[in-house]
Amino acid sequence: MDSPGKQFKALMHAPEILIQPGIYDGYSARLIERAGFRSASISGAGVSESRMGWVDRGVMTFEENLSNARRLADCTEGLLLRADADTGYGNAMNVHFVVRAFEKAGMAALMFEDQVWPKRCGHMAGKTCIPADEMVQKVKAAVDARRDPEFVIVSRTDAAGPHGVDEAIRRLNLYAEAGADIMYADALLSKEDIAKVARSVPRPLIVNMGLGLRSRSTTPLMSPGQLQAVGVGGVSYPRLLSTAALKGMMNALSVFQQEVVRDDRVVDRPDLLVSFDELNELMGMEQLDELERRFTGG
Repeated sequence: MDSPGKQFKALMHAPEILIQPGIYDGYSARLIERAGFRSASISGAGVSESRMGWVDRGVMTFEENLSNARRLADCTEGLLLRADADTGYGNAMNVHFVVRAFEKAGMAALMFEDQVWPKRCGHMAGKTCIPADEMVQKVKAAVDARRDPEFVIVSRTDAAGPHGVDEAIRRLNLYAEAGADIMYADALLSKEDIAKVARSVPRPLIVNMGLGLRSRSTTPLMSPGQLQAVGVGGVSYPRLLSTAALKGMMNALSVFQQEVVRDDRVVDRPDLLVSFDELNELMGMEQLDELERRFTGG
């Protein structure tokens, strides 16, 4: 079987756009795999918010990010994962070791961005970018570090907001020349800018659709078909499941506080909760039962 990187690269070069929902924990990873998606992006924001309890502002460390990615690879079978390595946790030398670690952890692709550390979520105000030449050296280090030449290096620029779309295009072309396999332009501000970037870079382009960001002036929402029509190769939905999960918990907690805590009632709301059997089925009970039967006779 082809390596994860080679499979991911083939999907990104295919005529049909590659849809990459964002995952961040075992629940989200198993749901996306069960739904039949070929690939998923590990949302750095989702990991920081759910595991650290802090907004995506560079609080999460390299080791925390890596260990979470490794666990997600371990609980899925064949789901091609793209990890988010933020800015690479240092300079080009650090990037070398970051690539080695994430590749060993079972990722198909790894993304770096050209923000100044500590970074900010791409849709936050106040972003600043490092010099393009510094990012070029990080890309070269990433390409040189991979053991499998098919392991995919994704170079992301956040320059469109602070410097304009033309600077974002200039940077992506430099990163492609340095050896990056896939381009990623974050927080593009118009449909026209998305189309312009897609036709102006020499590698497949991923863009981010920020569902749940309606109150902010960010990338306009487009369907996968619309994105494919203007030349985009992949689309990521990093906040789809994390914000849905949080909304579900808020709804359940509100009912619990009102009906159980305040009204002192015995209430069961299957409309708000998955069943115990459904949860166990999703989280691998059948596989564990089979292992137990095979090796312990249980």
